[in-house]
Amino acid sequence: MGKVVEKIKVINVFEPEREIELEAVIDTGATMLVLPQNVIDKLNLRKMREVKVRYANNKTEIKSIYGVVTVEMCGRAGEFNVLAEPEGAQPLVGQIILEQLDLIVDPSTRKVIPNPRSPEMPMVEILMATSSNSMYAVCYCSPKLLRASHTRYLLGDMYSYG
Repeated sequence: MGKVVEKIKVINVFEPEREIELEAVIDTGATMLVLPQNVIDKLNLRKMREVKVRYANNKTEIKSIYGVVTVEMCGRAGEFNVLAEPEGAQPLVGQIILEQLDLIVDPSTRKVIPNPRSPEMPMVEILMATSSNSMYAVCYCSPKLLRASHTRYLLGDMYSYG
């Protein structure tokens, strides 16, 4: 498919006056938002924790997670944590951001676009088990009483059982 690059805006949630626009590689094989440390410092993000990271070459390292930022991309926005890489590293948008913003990569144009099934706003999928004799979701139930099914709902349709 080739390299996909998109312009994104990243805003510190706690200090909205701190924002930056940059180009980021869209990597559907990665999970998180990755930014170089100098961008994280410019945004004045707070270190939250450390995680073990596995790279494509199977190398592992301990990396810092910072937060929280709003990412604006393709007319959509959401809040995310950031994985820090050394200064000069390529900013990268991973699958978590794409899924939460309900964006897809169009392989023919190598562009990120809103999901055609939900062009006006992101659709959130909620997978839940339902009781066999009820239209209501259950929080906990004996496995013997659950029907083996998962149901997709649009958030707006979640409580309308027509």
